[in-house]
Amino acid sequence: MLSIDNALLLVVDFQVRLMPSIHNHEELTNRVETFIKGCRLLGVPILTMQQYKKGLGDILPALKDALGDFEPIEKITFSCYDNEDFVKKLEESGKKNIIVTGIETHICVQQTVLHLLDNGYAAYLVADCAGSRSENDRIYAERRMRQAGAVLTTYESVLFEFLKSADHPIRKDISNLVK
Repeated sequence: MLSIDNALLLVVDFQVRLMPSIHNHEELTNRVETFIKGCRLLGVPILTMQQYKKGLGDILPALKDALGDFEPIEKITFSCYDNEDFVKKLEESGKKNIIVTGIETHICVQQTVLHLLDNGYAAYLVADCAGSRSENDRIYAERRMRQAGAVLTTYESVLFEFLKSADHPIRKDISNLVK
């Protein structure tokens, strides 16, 4: 079971030059923005990755605003786990349940999830907060990750799992956020 104490949110490569080619990119951006805001309200730690900024640009402005004060980890590897800075920050966090959002599902997200699983982490793919240019690529990547042991879920499900109860002090804030 996910809890705020045992989980970390990983945001992978939502960048300005890459996002316009992603299937349903506007809806995806809105869902990811909402999810990040909810995680921040709950105090869930967040790691943000950025693939080759020079070529793919900065993190989307809406997500930068949602993330608040953050410092993205730069990478050129497809898997976040092949990046030493990421592995160091992940180990320092002490979290073993990694909630993954990002693009593209069949490249950077998939390789990261498979590496996390191979290295003893539980990987939770937030399927409605991950995307690819092709729906076919996204569908098959999700199947492969599930077969490898990843848990597929949705952002609203994760937020309410964190709350655990209707009497949580910020349940109304989360409820209003997801409406």
